[in-house]
Amino acid sequence: MTAVDLMVPRMTLAFSTLGCAELGLEEALALAARHGLDAIEIRALGGTIDLSAYFTERFGTPAGLARVLHRSPVAVCAFNTSLRLVGATSEAKEAFLRYLPWAEAAGIPSLRVFDGGTTGDAGEIGEALSTVNWWRETARREGFTADIVVETHDFLVYPEALGRFLEAAPDCALIWDTHHTWRKGGQNPAETWKQLRHNTRHLHVKDSVSKPSGKLPYSYVLPGTGEFPMQALLSMLAADRYAGVMSLEWERLWHPQLPPLDLALEEARRTDWWPRFDART
Repeated sequence: MTAVDLMVPRMTLAFSTLGCAELGLEEALALAARHGLDAIEIRALGGTIDLSAYFTERFGTPAGLARVLHRSPVAVCAFNTSLRLVGATSEAKEAFLRYLPWAEAAGIPSLRVFDGGTTGDAGEIGEALSTVNWWRETARREGFTADIVVETHDFLVYPEALGRFLEAAPDCALIWDTHHTWRKGGQNPAETWKQLRHNTRHLHVKDSVSKPSGKLPYSYVLPGTGEFPMQALLSMLAADRYAGVMSLEWERLWHPQLPPLDLALEEARRTDWWPRFDART
């Protein structure tokens, strides 16, 4: 059974600009359009992850950014920030809030934050909840419409910690990094999906093999050439009619030996690794 057979009609297909950090905004949008994608999530542009500085230099004001995005057939589904729920200092919170004028003006719905931490013990859960509450109080006071989505990146890759967090914050929206909970957390994606299916708004996909690389105990590879159980994931999403974002997170900024994102997107389509763009309804 191929990805075409397992199409999820209302899924938004995207990529993270982590895979093309050298490009400017217009170039990243054009790359997505060329591959028939619906959206991009922005982590880096113009060689920097300081998006507020990039936007100021390139567009001047939030209204200037909004004008460019409103003309684009490709949407921006998220700004990916560096804030961590565990260990969020006042400086980190201030840096996070610099994204808000740009997100609000352009109608960006999601601001990615990391979980942080290592164990998900009671202390870390409490610290994470404190940061979530800080954000909610701030958003309520300022009238922000964008909201945070928490990535399963650090302590949330472990099923026990994920369960504790969701019990304490049952309405918290998540970005499920499907590779991290599988490769780092050691959990079958089917089991993880049972835990977070009601909270997942956005998910990251990538592929790897069990061969150590320079920085990791595994090696990222082109989509469809590795060991990640993508077809099983697509089956689960189709069965539940998942209607959120599926984004290829090609981590070339952190792993420059990887091939260009353009090639990774071509391979994903050539191998039917994820739903075909031109066949979806």
